[in-house]
Amino acid sequence: MAESRESSEGSDEERLPTLASLLRTSPSPPCDLGRRRSSSPVPKAGSEEEVVVVVSSGSDDDDDEEEEEVVPLPERIKRRMEVRNAGFEVACSSQRSTEGGERPSFSPLPAPQSDSTAQPNMPLISGASPEISPLPKKLNHSQKEREATCQSWQRRKEREALRRQKEEEKERKRALAKMLKAQRPGECQKYITVVLDSVLLQVEGGEQVLSALQAANYSCVVENQAVPCSITWRRKTVSSQMGEGDEWTEEPNVLVLLRLEEFLSMAHNYKQEARGCMEGQQETLQTYVARVMEKMPGKILALAVAEVENYFRLQSKKRQRQAAANGRQDEGQGRRKKRAVEDSGLEITRMDVEEALVDLQLCKQVQVTFFESWEELGEYATMFTKSVAEAPFKRERENTGFSFYLEKAWCGGVKVDRSGKGLLEVWKRQLQQFNRVSLEMAEAIVSAYPSPQLLNQAYIRCSSEQERENMLANITVRHGEGVTATCRRIGPELSRRVYLQMTSHDPDLYLDVSG
Repeated sequence: MAESRESSEGSDEERLPTLASLLRTSPSPPCDLGRRRSSSPVPKAGSEEEVVVVVSSGSDDDDDEEEEEVVPLPERIKRRMEVRNAGFEVACSSQRSTEGGERPSFSPLPAPQSDSTAQPNMPLISGASPEISPLPKKLNHSQKEREATCQSWQRRKEREALRRQKEEEKERKRALAKMLKAQRPGECQKYITVVLDSVLLQVEGGEQVLSALQAANYSCVVENQAVPCSITWRRKTVSSQMGEGDEWTEEPNVLVLLRLEEFLSMAHNYKQEARGCMEGQQETLQTYVARVMEKMPGKILALAVAEVENYFRLQSKKRQRQAAANGRQDEGQGRRKKRAVEDSGLEITRMDVEEALVDLQLCKQVQVTFFESWEELGEYATMFTKSVAEAPFKRERENTGFSFYLEKAWCGGVKVDRSGKGLLEVWKRQLQQFNRVSLEMAEAIVSAYPSPQLLNQAYIRCSSEQERENMLANITVRHGEGVTATCRRIGPELSRRVYLQMTSHDPDLYLDVSG
């Protein structure tokens, strides 16, 4: 009995925990104990971990004893670290799914031992919930970074748009300057191409026309045109818009070269038609021009004929030879013979040609130019080409914006340099704008008062209004030179108009009362 009692006491001593283990661990709530017991693995036999079993009584009424498994501290720390790592992995996966390309790297933080020892009742899964993790602060920071990135990208786009706009403006100005340069004399000839009909080169003298154009450095092409022996022009248009290519446009002018036989035949037919003795429907100058305008509508037609004067000279010499061959005939008989030859209609005189040309100019507004030789006709074609090339520049220069015609000396204005040279001429022209003010009168006023400021200062020094109005009246104006020179005064009327123009603040004031 003693031995069994001793053995039972020894077994009870083995089951009881030691004092050191009780000081290291503290009892947990029943709910935590149940969770720990359910989640704790069964210890293997022969393991080095020490498993302590604690027997405790629930209450005085309940005598049933409860067994609780206490996990050592290193195992608890290891489990808590695993739970925290799992929580961070869940948070990182949710962050990558929301932000797309951003992959923040998190390193597991070791749990301090002071927390586990000082707060033993803290739950084991403290870091698993994403609501209490520090990720929302990181999300807010990322949102600010995205807003800053968007703003910088917007500013960059605005700078790029402004840079492109400036480049487009420079390109537009460069294209406009190129277009204006292409219209200037000396440059416009490079953009003109002369188109000659192929029949013209088969006519006697056509090669001379082509040689004259090529000698003037004009680009020439030979093509079949609607009207035989015609010359047209094409211009290479330089566009002022950026990105648009150059185009070729047809000029409205056309020059038709008539052979001498054709022209004389049409003039003869007009003569017969005017007399009322033309048989059938034959072509005259008017019908020829009407046919050309039908083939080339909207064109400005010009006709040219070569060697007409040679024909008239030959006819004159022929008549002289006939008169010499007839000998010494009666003057009256010669006159009657000459009149009979003219009335027969076989000969075209200069008067017949002039009548046909006047009728053509009045009815069709088309002029015919005569040339003594084909060389002269080639020079005329060269000058005609130059006029066609410079036509846009001249039209732009004549577009002054005034409703009245300006003389050539007034169109360009007065050039004034930085030193002030030219201001005297400007002041003189300003005075000439008054009605009935000649150059001599303006020069007389300018010689007395070389600038508008000096004239205003003279007006200020006057004591009365009447004195200001008559201040310029006694200025002497000289006309002519030498013996024929005359003198006169400016007069009170012009003096008053100049005074009102220089001092009045009324823009609707009518200066010239006498008209």
